[in-house]
Amino acid sequence: MFKQNNYIFPLLILLLVVVLICSIAFGAVSILPSEMASAIQHFLNGKGPQGIYESVFLQLRLPRVLLCAITGAVLAVSGVLMQGLFRNPIVEPGLVGTSAGAAFGASLVFVLGVNMSPAIKAMTGPLLVPLFAFAGALLATWIVYALSKHTKHVSIVSLLLVGIAVNAIGLSGTGFMSYIARDPQARSITFWNLGTFSGASWLQVVIVATVAAIIFFIALRYTKELNALLLGEEEAGYLGVDADKLKRRIMLLNTAMVAVVTAFVGVISFMGLIVPHILRLLIGSDNKKLLPASMLLGAALLCLADVLARLLLAPAEIPIGIITSFVGAPVFILLLKKFNLLQQKGGGDA
Repeated sequence: MFKQNNYIFPLLILLLVVVLICSIAFGAVSILPSEMASAIQHFLNGKGPQGIYESVFLQLRLPRVLLCAITGAVLAVSGVLMQGLFRNPIVEPGLVGTSAGAAFGASLVFVLGVNMSPAIKAMTGPLLVPLFAFAGALLATWIVYALSKHTKHVSIVSLLLVGIAVNAIGLSGTGFMSYIARDPQARSITFWNLGTFSGASWLQVVIVATVAAIIFFIALRYTKELNALLLGEEEAGYLGVDADKLKRRIMLLNTAMVAVVTAFVGVISFMGLIVPHILRLLIGSDNKKLLPASMLLGAALLCLADVLARLLLAPAEIPIGIITSFVGAPVFILLLKKFNLLQQKGGGDA
């Protein structure tokens, strides 16, 4: 139905708005829409928050929800880019080492950052953790891609197997950092590895939103090339697409997005797998529509998961990575079953 009309985008926008309002309203402290409007009005008039509810809304709940929405959009778009690059719907950043590499890079800063030069800290400022996360994510993704490449093709089964190995190495490195860390550092790494938005701040929102906006804009320019790549590298070459250059650029864009959000909110798996697959069933595989639709649905679904994380064991909070993995892992198994990767003896080529 949606493949034949344009209703999908208004519906996704409406879904996102409703989920955002609910995500702001519900939690350990409930916030009424009237209190939200009053807090925004006071802020626009240059006044501080009036009362505890307005303070919770402006200083805690709103930056958390915005960071959650941006993160969901980033992870969903990352999934679209990775699946378009490898031409397979079961690939996502968490499966090919990107998230684990970023986690290890960030954990190095958490534990060893105290011994770094003050000049380096002053020069990088709040970008120190994202820079290390980016380096770790890029290295891990490159290793997976290089080891799974056979002649001019990438074996999907090899990709998954190498991805599992690199993920294990990254998680082992992060675990070692936790082992040698002091108790507060180790506890922070543990919660961070499970994904959490409890420490969201306006500075994080600004950094992640800026990076996401720039990369989204650039990624939209490559939708035609990604569509051509669906035909195969040789066929895409006939259409004027330089496949090798496109792969390098997409990998850089993808790694930058995932590294930044992972550095701030931790490892959140399977969002990049679930969202693109749902949308392909609804609107097809055209990346021109799939990319912006994934932004909207990814933001809405991760905010919904965050609401569940806050409410299921209220006033305690479940790490959001547990929610997404609990839902995403069965979906991944069903996709493997659907594409016969659990039974086939050889690797499919991307």
